[in-house]
Amino acid sequence: MNLEEIVLLIPVILLSLSIHEYSHGRVSYLLGDPTPKLMGRLTLNPLAHLDLVGSLVLILTRRFGWAKPVPVNPRYYKNPRKGLMLVGLAGPFANIFLAVLFALFFKVFLSIAGITIHKTGLYYTLSGNVNEITATLIDFIILAGVVNLSLAVFNLIPIPPLDGSKILRGFTPPSFDRFLLQLEGPLGMVIIFALAYLGILRIILIPIVNLIFNLLYF
Repeated sequence: MNLEEIVLLIPVILLSLSIHEYSHGRVSYLLGDPTPKLMGRLTLNPLAHLDLVGSLVLILTRRFGWAKPVPVNPRYYKNPRKGLMLVGLAGPFANIFLAVLFALFFKVFLSIAGITIHKTGLYYTLSGNVNEITATLIDFIILAGVVNLSLAVFNLIPIPPLDGSKILRGFTPPSFDRFLLQLEGPLGMVIIFALAYLGILRIILIPIVNLIFNLLYF
């Protein structure tokens, strides 16, 4: 990873993680929970959401990372299980929405700028009215798409504390909660780090992210 890529990654991470966590808080607030607002998390200010370690991991991997979880209180929801599921869905959905917006801008920009992109395997080349500025902008958009799709897919993994575990609880009987609660906290993070260290996360994430990315961008 070179310096230029790091410079492009920083605003992408600030935007992607902030909107992800803001979306969790906003949906919880709309469901009647004042906790996110009281804790100062109903904001797009990155300083309110970023976790240093999670951000560094995202910079290094470009595939997974995390921010500070937005505190919510499901006791305020009319249906706590459904409410938690909706709150869990909000973050990944926001990242997918961002990826779609970037893809639309990407295609419009290429058309207006008179640039053609040729993809071969994992690489792409540009032809047409290409200069340093347009090439950098294209790199930024592609990076933003990859990061947002990766965050969405990563957070949909049903292991606490990831959003997928909250979504899973919306479909499973209450008796299953005991199993998920045992994974909350350090144990769940240990499992996630183990999956990352063994390369299993990459095996799961990369094919799915690449498939969705290619459908949206190429």
